[in-house]
Amino acid sequence: MNLFFTILYQPLFNLLVWLYDVLPGNDIGFAIIVVTLIIRFALFPLSQKSLQSQKAMQELQPKIQALKEQHKDNKEVLSKELMQLYAREKVNPLSSCLPLIVQLVVLIALYQVFTAGLNSSSLDALYSFVTNPGHIDSFFLNKIDLASPNIYLAILAGIIQFVQAKMTVTNRPPKSVQGSSGSKDEEMMVAMNRSMLYIMPVMTVFIGAKLPGGLALYWFVSNVFMVVQQMIVFRKKKIVPETIIEAKSS
Repeated sequence: MNLFFTILYQPLFNLLVWLYDVLPGNDIGFAIIVVTLIIRFALFPLSQKSLQSQKAMQELQPKIQALKEQHKDNKEVLSKELMQLYAREKVNPLSSCLPLIVQLVVLIALYQVFTAGLNSSSLDALYSFVTNPGHIDSFFLNKIDLASPNIYLAILAGIIQFVQAKMTVTNRPPKSVQGSSGSKDEEMMVAMNRSMLYIMPVMTVFIGAKLPGGLALYWFVSNVFMVVQQMIVFRKKKIVPETIIEAKSS
């Protein structure tokens, strides 16, 4: 716990208080927004690699399905061939896990910052070079108490969570796998993704409505950043062979 306090809680808390001191208006909401952007830029290389891997995995679906068809009776060979395909294409299907884990750890630290750190009694955790403001006003724009739950911020966080997830969820399997004997696996995966598309935003609203508003504000701004990043990564779509074939046949 002391290690968590020293490595995560205290630096984030000090950064938040320092920004609260130096930003015009001494508004904790703007300090949280800037902290969120700093965290997102710090995680940018990890999240960028994760998004590029997601895009590459989508483009590899025809090849993956071909391997599933070819080795449907031999799971061991199929696993080996898939690993070779990922190595050849330089794709790591697990690359999205690390950013999620890091994001979760940061979220836990920020939860503690917003629940305990906004109290004046917690200001003794400040570094010697950070000015002690004496008191932190927890209101954003003089109207929204970020130390208390706020349903409106939770709803905004849920909406942007839906938008962010919608950009990566497909509504049906790739045309190259539709109608094949192995398409049931793809259809099941698509159905699960569609379910999560709606479940995750609802969970975000439900959980966000019970947590400090500052955390919902962080989640909203963080996902807005992710939406912009995804738009950049997925903007250029690679033309796969099946697209070329369909264009010729038409």
